[in-house]
Amino acid sequence: MVREEDVRAVALSLPETAEKSHMGHADFRVRDRVFAGFPNPGELSLRLDAAEQAAVVATAPQSFRPAAGAWGRQGWTIVTLATAEQQELRELVIEAWRGRAPKRLVTAYDAG
Repeated sequence: MVREEDVRAVALSLPETAEKSHMGHADFRVRDRVFAGFPNPGELSLRLDAAEQAAVVATAPQSFRPAAGAWGRQGWTIVTLATAEQQELRELVIEAWRGRAPKRLVTAYDAG
């Protein structure tokens, strides 16, 4: 089981990430581009690429599902925190950040 505090700690450890609010729900942004958020209690939304979304939904459908409608087709994926694995979710939060961060920022992050 993953807690919101665990996700928050990972997200806020990433360069230039800020926690803001969208429609009354906390979200995480890198240079004002949302990469994750808490749409409902016990759930996390992540912006993944299509291949990554398909992979996690296929391997762990109890934990991952595409968001409804066009959001899901754009890669937004809903995670049920109660059934998600902590290490996998940590990696996915970082991947979501990488997909929204400017390339120079990702390069600097990768350089350590």
